[in-house]
Amino acid sequence: MSTALPAGPLNRALAAVDPLIAGIADTQWSAPTPCTEWTVRDVVAHLVGVNRMITAFLWDQPPPTRGDDLLGDDPLSAYRSSVAGLREAIQLPGALDRISAGPLGPATGAERLKWRTADLLGHGWDIARATGQRLDLPADLVEESLAFLKKELGDASRGGRFGPPQPVAADAPAIDRLVAFSGRPVS
Repeated sequence: MSTALPAGPLNRALAAVDPLIAGIADTQWSAPTPCTEWTVRDVVAHLVGVNRMITAFLWDQPPPTRGDDLLGDDPLSAYRSSVAGLREAIQLPGALDRISAGPLGPATGAERLKWRTADLLGHGWDIARATGQRLDLPADLVEESLAFLKKELGDASRGGRFGPPQPVAADAPAIDRLVAFSGRPVS
């Protein structure tokens, strides 16, 4: 794995997902995704919500209230606004070292950014699959995120956030191996 600061990989993932969200046609927001219970709009709302949640953790503030419409009439602007807030929070002195509780347990800001990167890449794949867009994610970043997930999740029980690993060819593209490890069928 890279020894780069986690903000670098996160910024690359955020930038790679932006054109996918920008490329969603008006008629595709209600389309189903490989996340079987989520539409394209639901996936983008998740991305915005997690960006806002991590931003709150980095600012040492309570997480935002769940249940609000995070996308409004302009989902791309909502995504970009959440990205800007997250990027600002990353720059806060000590934010990446601060430990706070969260849905996956206590973690430093730097650890949260690694989870965020993997989540963005996986959901970028979901959006591309659901909308028929070309997927152009940095393979090295995907490999790094896959190694992180394998280290963190291993063979442990995954609960509701990740399904059991799905079959995928050992020589499949890195993103296919990442999403299969996360529990999505790649077929």
